[in-house]
Formats: sequence, C-alpha cells, structure tokens
Amino acid sequence: MLSAGSITAQNETSPYSKFGYGILRDNATSAQRQMGGVGYAMQSGRQVNVMNPASYAMVDSLTFLFDMGIDASLYWRKDVSGNDRDFGGGIDYLTMLFPVSKQIGVSIGLLPYSSVGYSFGSDINNGIATHQGVGGLNQLYLGAGYTPFKNFSLGFNASYLFGTSYNDVYATTSSANQTLFEQVLEVKDFHLQFGLQYGINIGRKNKVTVGVTYSPSKTLLGKTYVIKQDISLDSKPDTIAPGVVGLKGKFSLPDTWGAGISYEWNSRFQAEVDVTYQNWAKAKYQQIENFSGTKLDNRWKVAGGLSYLPDPRGGYFRRTTYRVGGFYNRDYMMVEDNHVRDYGISCGFGFPTASSKTIVNLGFEYHNRQATPNPLLKEQYFNITLGVNFNGLWFLKTKLR
Repeated sequence: MLSAGSITAQNETSPYSKFGYGILRDNATSAQRQMGGVGYAMQSGRQVNVMNPASYAMVDSLTFLFDMGIDASLYWRKDVSGNDRDFGGGIDYLTMLFPVSKQIGVSIGLLPYSSVGYSFGSDINNGIATHQGVGGLNQLYLGAGYTPFKNFSLGFNASYLFGTSYNDVYATTSSANQTLFEQVLEVKDFHLQFGLQYGINIGRKNKVTVGVTYSPSKTLLGKTYVIKQDISLDSKPDTIAPGVVGLKGKFSLPDTWGAGISYEWNSRFQAEVDVTYQNWAKAKYQQIENFSGTKLDNRWKVAGGLSYLPDPRGGYFRRTTYRVGGFYNRDYMMVEDNHVRDYGISCGFGFPTASSKTIVNLGFEYHNRQATPNPLLKEQYFNITLGVNFNGLWFLKTKLR
C-alpha cells in the first residue's frame, strides 16, 4: 500500500492540474464512479464507501472486504494552437473494511486527494517555455463507523496527507540556452472527516437514507521552495529567495460539506443524489516568487446515479449489477478570472465471480472540462475504471464435530 502511494496521485494528465493542488478526486471507488461519484447516503455491507465513514458500521459481522481500483484515460484537447491527444492511468485506490463488533466497522486504505500531471509549451521573449508537472497529494486513512441504535450510524476518517508536486518551467532562448525554474510543494499533515447516516424503512421493501459529511478547514504543514538551474551551463540548482517556506499559515484546505439522499427498493434498485460544497474562497494559497499564485473560488458539485440488480439468485447476467450516473462540477481553481467547470456521464457493470461474493466492477466515463466565460482550453476524456471488490468470510468460526 505504501509503495503504491507514489503512483496513486500521478494518473492525471491535464494542464488545468497546474493550478492549486491539482485536480481533486473525492474518494469515490470504481462502483461509485459508475454512478456519477455518489456515496454520501450509500449504505452497503458489501462495498467500501470512504465518501461517508458512517457507512462502515453496515458491514456484516462475518465479512472482510478488500477493494482495489485502477483506471486508464484517453484525453482530447483543443485550444487556439490546435488539437492534442494524451493518455493517463495507474493505480487509483486500495481500501479494506472489516467488523470489530456487531456495531462497529473499521476501514483502512490509500486514496488520492489530488492529482498533478501536465506538459505543454508557450512562447516567451526570444524563445519558448515548456511547462511540466507531476505529483499530487495522497491520503492514508484509518476510519471507523458506529451504530448506536437501529438505522442511525456515525463515523470518522483520520487521514495522513502526504505527497510532493513538481511544477517545472524550462525556458529555452533562441540561442539554445536553457534554464529550469521548478517549484516543489511538499505536504505532510493530518486531515479529518466526520459522517452521519440515517435510514428510514418504508414497508418491507423500500428504504430512504440521508447522509451528511463534514471536513473542517485546516492550515497545511510542509514546505515549498523554488529552484533555478542553468541547464545549458551544467550548473547546480540554486534555491531562489526567500528560500524554503513553511506552508503553515500560507497554504490551507477549506471546510468541506457533503450531503446526499438515496432510495432503495428490495436491495435491488438504488437511486442517489449528492451535493458537495467547499469554501475555497477562504482557503489560502500564497504566491511564491511569482510562481505558484492561484486564485481560488468556492467549489460545488452535484451528482446523481442509479444502480439495478435484476435478481441476486438468477442467471449470470441477472446477477450482474447495472449502473449509470452523471455529475456537474464548478471547480475551485480559476484561470485568468475564468471559472473551470466540468461535467460527465458514466455507466458500468458489477460482474459476479463464480461461487464467490467477490465483484469485478468495470466502468466507463466521459468528461468535459473547460474554463468559462473564456473557454481557453477545452478537454474531453474517456475513462475506463476497473475495480475488484474481494468479499471473504474471514470471521466464520469452524465447528468441530
């Protein structure tokens, strides 16, 4: 899990990830991404739901869950200079969930918080500049959910945020002299999330669940600095004044609220709508030597999804789960006073494995991202996600005869 940390946050390939902390990820697993990225009100004893830690309490007392996801993406871009294509992908997440009592479930895992990955060029006086970036933030989390009474649960996630982002500018003059300017942003800190869920049974087959999550704002711990290196002269890199700068009081994360409502029929059909809000306008992201300045604004996202299982005891394709969803997101970053917005649709399947409760989740997503009112750069990408949700009876006691 720790070795995957260097891979998890590097599967993005978007010039928009140059700004702020990169593209935010929202903790959705492969199955949830197939439903547009919903999860605040999702309750299932057979699925890890990191979006709301209160859901951990729903795990069956004999069940151990392990969920691993990977993805691959094909990108199309269009700006004033023309069209471009690119590929991305890698390990997405690793999570596990298990019970410690009839009322408490515990989850641990590794997830991306944000992703940075881009490469593009621009013109400068008497030359060209090449912009490259890689990295992002990961979170190694430990969470627990508790059911104090029927239909109500609460929980928390305690995450260790870590990761390094590199934003490089290679300035090449017409005389072939090349200089590298690189900003390094290193984060090592902790982050908390709290969640509540309450379900209302309507008759024997109908259930409505509401869920709420909250993550408090916090200043970040870590450091950032900018180095300069004359590559053409083969010189050693020098740190530009003011040198190494601590993040505390200068870089921060905002309050994050999430709320959702879901309807479930007979454990076969589920519909959910979620809303996410983050007050990034109050967060801090200080400019360091005219290099890292990013204007931030409040982020909000609306997502919805459907899931249908025809017959859990039927033939293979009737035991397959079918999912569809979509979302609209106004992102937190601004580019030249333009908001960045993206929307997408998704679908997928949960394929059962032979003689096992393990599910293979295969999903497909289409996303469109661009700035507004000036479009600047238009991005479209097609994403394939593959998640394997291992479900084992690890706590069943064998009776001796």
